Amino acid sequence: MGQFQLYFQLGVQHILDLDGFDHILFVVALCAIYVLRDWKKIIILVTAFTVGHSLTLALATLNLVRVNTDLVEFLIPVTIAITALSNVVKPKPSTGRGIQVNYIFALFFGLIHGLGFSNYLRSLLGKEASIFEPLLAFNIGLEVGQLVIVAIFMVAGGILHGIIGINRRDWSMIISAIVLGMSLMMMLDTKYW
Repeated sequence: MGQFQLYFQLGVQHILDLDGFDHILFVVALCAIYVLRDWKKIIILVTAFTVGHSLTLALATLNLVRVNTDLVEFLIPVTIAITALSNVVKPKPSTGRGIQVNYIFALFFGLIHGLGFSNYLRSLLGKEASIFEPLLAFNIGLEVGQLVIVAIFMVAGGILHGIIGINRRDWSMIISAIVLGMSLMMMLDTKYW
């Protein structure tokens, strides 16, 4: 197995790992207000998130940025809670031409999530001569993993909307409230306190 494929698979597995479900919760919170026909907006959201966390992941992996690990582990569920709360307060994406708040959340909060991955990736890389290829492969793997999560979530939502008849707004509110509750519990469980 080549180096690119190895780190690509590690990126996918890292996202799909149910033991570290904070990333899954954030992606679900980002997408909770959308339906399948909004797939282009969703791909932009997921990619904005990847860009954000790729930047800080690279900077932290190269030891150019250092942040208190306990603080980052606390801030990650805070980003999830803010995104979910935003959905509860304003459960429909704006139809105006301005940038939607979820795009800003995706990019900015991605910076924080990238810091959370840095220790994991730094330990994987060890003493690699060049980290560019592994970092690129890992981030592409993260993106693919996120798209898998989004696809599963959006198809499940589409089935519930279309077949069972659950109202789009109710679906968004229920999912966002569940994610909000879980993120609050995650905040309380961090070592930051």
